[in-house]
Amino acid sequence: MTVIAPTKTKYEAVIGLETHCQLNTATKIFSPVSTNFDSPPNTNISPICLGYPGVLPVLNEKVLESAVKAGLALNCQIAPYSKFDRKQYFYPDLPKNYQISQFDLPIAEHGWLEIELVDAKGDEAQRKKIGITRLHMEEDAGKLVHAGSDRLSGSTHSLVDFNRAGVPLLEIVSEPDIRTGEEAAEYGRELRRIVRYLGISDGNMQEGSLRCDVNISVRPVGQEEFGVKVEIKNMNSFSAIQKAIDYEIERQIKAIENGEPIFQETRLWEEGAQKTISMRSKEGSSDYRYFPEPDLPPIEVAKKQLEEWRSQLPELPAQKRDRYESEYGLSAYDTRILTDDLDVAQYFEAAVAKGANPKTVANWVMGDIAAYVNSEKLNSITEVVLKAETLAELIALIEDKTISGKIAKEILPDLLTKEVKSVQKLVESKGLIQISNPDELDAIIDKVLAANPDKVEQFRNGKTKLQGFFVGQVMKETSGRADPKLTNQILGKKLKG
Repeated sequence: MTVIAPTKTKYEAVIGLETHCQLNTATKIFSPVSTNFDSPPNTNISPICLGYPGVLPVLNEKVLESAVKAGLALNCQIAPYSKFDRKQYFYPDLPKNYQISQFDLPIAEHGWLEIELVDAKGDEAQRKKIGITRLHMEEDAGKLVHAGSDRLSGSTHSLVDFNRAGVPLLEIVSEPDIRTGEEAAEYGRELRRIVRYLGISDGNMQEGSLRCDVNISVRPVGQEEFGVKVEIKNMNSFSAIQKAIDYEIERQIKAIENGEPIFQETRLWEEGAQKTISMRSKEGSSDYRYFPEPDLPPIEVAKKQLEEWRSQLPELPAQKRDRYESEYGLSAYDTRILTDDLDVAQYFEAAVAKGANPKTVANWVMGDIAAYVNSEKLNSITEVVLKAETLAELIALIEDKTISGKIAKEILPDLLTKEVKSVQKLVESKGLIQISNPDELDAIIDKVLAANPDKVEQFRNGKTKLQGFFVGQVMKETSGRADPKLTNQILGKKLKG
């Protein structure tokens, strides 16, 4: 949950994010080589991704499909005509000394993404649209591994792994519409939800599948001109993005108020020290000498193909949140938790489809089941043995008073770890059917009251909290099988005499 923070009144930050999203295609963007993340160094390579003379790249159609679907999900205009360009720069892990990217004619432009910031109570969500400047396709570079030990530089040599060279990326550039670290972090989270719902990326920041660079400047409130822009890199979580921005806002405000200059530079987020540090200065924009990629033809997306891909879009996170609130009456907090992960949303919907009460399902999924997934360090709710239809049956048994909520909690460990075909048969075999017969409960309560005459007298003399004691004794006598509501009703009448 993201909670709205108070905004500063004297200054405001102007923030934009450049996000690189690694696509989960089986092969690279321009060559039929595996993109497997765990392969040994320099095994997923080919003459194409290594830039050998005379080789020709061929666009992976799945990359184009993923780019178009992402553009549609981000409310972008899909270009009927776009092209690839060569972006010239030298770096040791860029084997061709240029990167195939898109420059002036990207595949998608002029979109927006809506974020939701939930209030402190978790009841209402404040919504804000963040503009998307562009979305384009490009290839990734390789990876440098710094090795050895040197007292001054920290390493004596670097190794190059070209497995990542040619892995397909989408670069998504936001408008400078973001004003706080919380908004930036939520923008990143929503972007990750979307690519995961689309099934085009795992969005794993720790593994580099989603990489965010932040551009941030500060200006007095009411001033239209931007301040000096600083770029922040090296953030591997949304929490780090928020902390880095909050720190940088304070740093820049302090510099302005002290009359100190702010330099256009690239800074790194130092997680240990919880601060940004200077990496290199940026005096101007780099001259990448873009020109159209001569080995790849322009891209024309036919209207029929565009509509086919549009029809394949799933219900997106924001749409699910709206539906859960309107159709199921869930709170903004509940809908955000349930829709954050597509597997959880599908599990929830499968249980509801079996007739279970949506709020009750939400409580079980967000409570006991989520706790089990976390404690067992499972990757997904899909790894839980307890299936959605079984959860729905458990809830139905509680609601028709076959079992109590307490008994449901007692048998839950079995349901979470063992295949159970019928919850009804399980509770019958364990002798856990709830006692809901008033005559049977009446006799048990009489026995409990007879065994505790002193407590009965104390209750009638004003210690009404003792009713909880009697309920506990009834539960003990019935091994937790007594209907709690009916027990309280009968007890209340008998204790009052």
